[in-house]
Amino acid sequence: MAQAATREADRSDQETGARTAIYIYGIVPSDVETDDEVKGIGDPPGTIETVRHGDIAALVSEIPVDRPLGTPDDLTAHARILDASAGEVPVLPLRFGAVVTDRDAVTDELLADHHDEFAAALTELEGQAQYILKGRYDERAIISEIIEESSDAQRLRDAIRDKPEEATRNERLALGELIANTIAAKREADTGSAVRALEELGVDVVVREATHERDAVYLACLANVAEQRELEQVADDLATQWGERVDLKLLGPLAPYDFVHTTRPGG
Repeated sequence: MAQAATREADRSDQETGARTAIYIYGIVPSDVETDDEVKGIGDPPGTIETVRHGDIAALVSEIPVDRPLGTPDDLTAHARILDASAGEVPVLPLRFGAVVTDRDAVTDELLADHHDEFAAALTELEGQAQYILKGRYDERAIISEIIEESSDAQRLRDAIRDKPEEATRNERLALGELIANTIAAKREADTGSAVRALEELGVDVVVREATHERDAVYLACLANVAEQRELEQVADDLATQWGERVDLKLLGPLAPYDFVHTTRPGG
């Protein structure tokens, strides 16, 4: 994915006199048509356009150079544009913050030098998109499960029951550590089960780092959009198997963030 490449723009808007730059979201096939109603980053948000070169194009919009990037709305808009595109066409996402001076720079610093590389990658991605399988343990259910399975957990629970916190500090710390270690072991086992279930469909899978102490599974997979129902069935089967202990969600289609690494403008 592209690293941020912010450069001062030298283009003046004819109507407002505001200096603008070009924000780049990602790379798509050149025959993609954009919708004037689709808006991108900015306040007011810019209209999404394409800059074409040969068989590829960049999804772009104008932004004022004096407006800092990085608000939650900016990040949401960036992902929304890419994910909406991924459901329809192959897309190579650029990392948030890729900015160049003008439309010519999009071609000169990105598309021209990497045309064949990008075109080949888009061909490989034809019909595919990323999906995220994410599950989090229900706190009450997983702690009850751990205590039921572990005599040490039962002993520590009994030791602190109905006693002042300051008098049972060591036992509380020990129980917390035991629970955290057990959840990590369960996460590894449940992640392995999910990976095997997904790989039986013949999809590529990437294990993401947990973002919460009670994460049960956090996977990205690259799959055919036409086979989304099969992915949903795997998620349904795992949810049935795990029951109330895991809140499981399948997200997608999304841009293939975990499977594509594009070159930054000028790189």
